[in-house]
Amino acid sequence: MHQELPATVLQHETIYEGRVFAIARDRVRMPNGHESAMEVVHHRGSVVLLPMPDPNHVILVRQYRYPVDRWLWELAAGCLEPGEDPAAAAARECEEEIGLFAGRVEQVGRFFPSPGYCDELMNFFQVTGLRAPGPGERPAPPDADEDIRTRAFSLDEVRAMVLRGEIVDLKTAAGITLI
Repeated sequence: MHQELPATVLQHETIYEGRVFAIARDRVRMPNGHESAMEVVHHRGSVVLLPMPDPNHVILVRQYRYPVDRWLWELAAGCLEPGEDPAAAAARECEEEIGLFAGRVEQVGRFFPSPGYCDELMNFFQVTGLRAPGPGERPAPPDADEDIRTRAFSLDEVRAMVLRGEIVDLKTAAGITLI
């Protein structure tokens, strides 16, 4: 039986470390024995929400994305804090980006969005039992760089938006297939 071995790191250098990710340049011996230089974006992971006020609708957020200089409709998402449980992060992001409290948070999938150069693992959660804040409750505030609008869409509407090219965010296109 063929045994699949991992690469061996021969040399490691962190060339950038930021708030969201770090970039490393490694020299590795690949499983086939060849040596190669690899640049890797290290990311602590993220959560992607499928917030469903009812079984036929999902809430999307519209926000400006500077790297692509566009406003996009997408599923709410956010980075994991160091050591944070993904389900707890999903509930937190629901408050921050949707302004609602989650009644139930259920993991429905996990994907590597760009495994050719990045180790980010996206954790997808279906969020149901949504409720507005009650007296004395305040949802977590959005991050300072977020200018978010929310809207509930039927699942059929969202699928049609993907097919028409109105939704170009890959996590949203992938996530909608999970419900």
